[in-house]
Amino acid sequence: MDRATKETFVTELRERMKRAPVMYLTDFTGLKVKEMTELRSQLRKSGAEYVVVKNRLAKRVFAESEELPDITGSLVGPTGFVFGYEDAAAPAKVLSDFARDHDKKPAFKLGVLENEILQPEQVEKIAKLPPREQLYAELAGALQAPMAMLATALEAKLQETAGLLDALRAERAEAG
Repeated sequence: MDRATKETFVTELRERMKRAPVMYLTDFTGLKVKEMTELRSQLRKSGAEYVVVKNRLAKRVFAESEELPDITGSLVGPTGFVFGYEDAAAPAKVLSDFARDHDKKPAFKLGVLENEILQPEQVEKIAKLPPREQLYAELAGALQAPMAMLATALEAKLQETAGLLDALRAERAEAG
């Protein structure tokens, strides 16, 4: 890589880091080219991107940034960056599932979610979260249940009031 290419790569890497709310660092040692291509394809489908980065260039981006946490200690050995642009859980799930099927490769080094460092165990927990749509459905159900109970209670009170009015009308008709 000549100097101009490195400058362009560093600029693009900086832009990716700014654009992505979540970033995972992986050690891809032992993965074959075909497996890397398959992983990149799966990540692309989940709204993420996998980029192999020279540690020296990544350290430069982190050194120049005031917003990003200092993770330069983790930039040792082969490092692949996963940039998640849409969702934090989907790329983590793809990586976790892929690693399970490929002899624990790639391995999580760490993650960065909204400028907070995540340890590999925390990234695994994120990977186990249900899909976003399911979480929305569960939230909607949780919000709907109390409203349905309130509607049922109000309907019962209306029925009771109607019954009392019928009884009052019947009583006045007899008395009067």
